[in-house]
Amino acid sequence: MPPGLGLRARLMLIGVAGLSVGLALGGVLLLGALGWTLQRSVDAEAFRTADAVALLAASDALPDPLPVAGGQLRVQVVDAQGRIRAASIDADRLVPMLRPDQLRGGQRQRLDVDGRRVGLTGPVRVVTVPAGSSLDPLTVVVAKSVTDVRHSLHVVRTLLLVGFPLLVAGLAAVAWRVVGATLRPVEALRRGAAEITDRAGPGRLPVPAARDEIQRLAVTLNDMLDRLAAARARQRAFVADAAHELRSPLANMRTELEVARRLGPETDWPAVADDLLADTERLGRLVDDLLLLARLDEEPGAAAVSRPVGPVELGELLRAVVGRYPSPPVRLVPPAGPVWTEGDPTELRRVLANLVENALRHARGEVRLEVTGAEAGGPVPGPRRAGPGERAYHLVTVTDDGPGIPAAERERVFQRFTRLDDARARDDGGAGLGLAIVRELVRRAGGTVELADADGTGLRVSVRLPALVEPDAG
Repeated sequence: MPPGLGLRARLMLIGVAGLSVGLALGGVLLLGALGWTLQRSVDAEAFRTADAVALLAASDALPDPLPVAGGQLRVQVVDAQGRIRAASIDADRLVPMLRPDQLRGGQRQRLDVDGRRVGLTGPVRVVTVPAGSSLDPLTVVVAKSVTDVRHSLHVVRTLLLVGFPLLVAGLAAVAWRVVGATLRPVEALRRGAAEITDRAGPGRLPVPAARDEIQRLAVTLNDMLDRLAAARARQRAFVADAAHELRSPLANMRTELEVARRLGPETDWPAVADDLLADTERLGRLVDDLLLLARLDEEPGAAAVSRPVGPVELGELLRAVVGRYPSPPVRLVPPAGPVWTEGDPTELRRVLANLVENALRHARGEVRLEVTGAEAGGPVPGPRRAGPGERAYHLVTVTDDGPGIPAAERERVFQRFTRLDDARARDDGGAGLGLAIVRELVRRAGGTVELADADGTGLRVSVRLPALVEPDAG
């Protein structure tokens, strides 16, 4: 099929080609069935005539000439020596219609011979029927012209050869219109997509009323456009927030350098260096957080290509994280035994570090870390996956005695660059990315994170992680 043809033309050509093949096969079958039926009718008529003459011969009452209806029949009665005992008016009385090698006495036969041998035009059908007695065996030979059969088949074949192309042409014209009407919703979708592309903005494609494949395609494309629009909005917001957050430390650094240059020899360069180093560290943490979130926003398969996943002992991980901070204010409630989960150790360490840093930023006196095992009565040693009926997670809690977070704001703080009013000061070092990173990493580990009020005052962050347990004994 030529590659330059459009979809409408290709569909029409495929349909017309299939229709033509079907009509051709149907025509061949029709001609075959018609020819077989007409030939059977010729044979039946010839055998009826032969059987009637055989009955006359059996009763020794053969008339001369033999009575035959119609001018297309020739009848002869031939004995064993090839002599003609009786014949119809138009049949030859000297030469048998069949040669001796063709005539088999005592058998019913069907033969096709040249009509000139029997005095007819065109092909002739000859049948033989045994007659007479065992002492005087005879054979009744009946010849019937099949010119009418051949003529009928020729007429039908001519009609098919003339009518089929006209029928195909008419059906092709109808198929062109039908395919065009079928593809009209697709063209509407294309125009809508082109308009949306030209606007470079949000929009929706027209949805056909019919509940068919085109309607489902339009709904799917609209869902995709909605997701793309939401992704663009998130990207714009992310870029704007990132630019705003990056501008602050850069502005501080520039201001400090400009003031130091104006003061000249009076500048306290060690103090300026300490301030610049603090702003640089804050800028580095912010860039690291942005890169991490960008990596987490990738497709799950692409983001997890080099991600090491394996058994992690939460008690050991908690002790390693707590060891980076002074005690007090950070205090760990040690588990009774090993508590195993599965995940990326680096990502789980980042989750705990972010939660501890966030708690220290708002705590008044103490931050407490605790892990609860997956089975009632204490932690479960590991590792293996939890079986049916077992609790499928461990619970890690980070509790502080700070002001807490109002219930109405607890979902919003997981959004990126979100800081509540009492945490707006950038001197605290927070950019509103810590909890967003925590939720993404916990979700990748197959767990959940929730915020709740602590006993008394403060905030409790609860992280549920998948549990790994030891196989049962025996």
